[in-house]
Amino acid sequence: QLQLVESGGGLVQPGGSLTLSCAASGVTFDGYPIGWFRQAPGKEREGVSCISKGGLSTKYADSVEGRFTISRDNAKNTVYLRMNSLKPEDTAIYYCAVQVRGWLTLSLADFESWGQGTQVTVAS
Repeated sequence: QLQLVESGGGLVQPGGSLTLSCAASGVTFDGYPIGWFRQAPGKEREGVSCISKGGLSTKYADSVEGRFTISRDNAKNTVYLRMNSLKPEDTAIYYCAVQVRGWLTLSLADFESWGQGTQVTVAS
């Protein structure tokens, strides 16, 4: 079974940048699209971005389009989320998960094998 572990979160000032990593172990990593999601305090978990198995196709939520970039290195079993121009409203716990149905959706129901999350806080 595929297991995912997120890292790279932290405290950053508005306008700053962070790169999150999602490291996989278990079954063949490059057989699955991977998605990033986030959950802010008191809010529902929402989709941020996802990437196809080979990394050639991506999808972004409107709120992060143009600021965040998703990528993957299948040789390292890792998916990355580069976050630029961060805003206080980006503060959340960020999770990665495996897409098991659908194609590059950002629907929680299409994803499984959630990681434990990494906290991102954007504040001055």
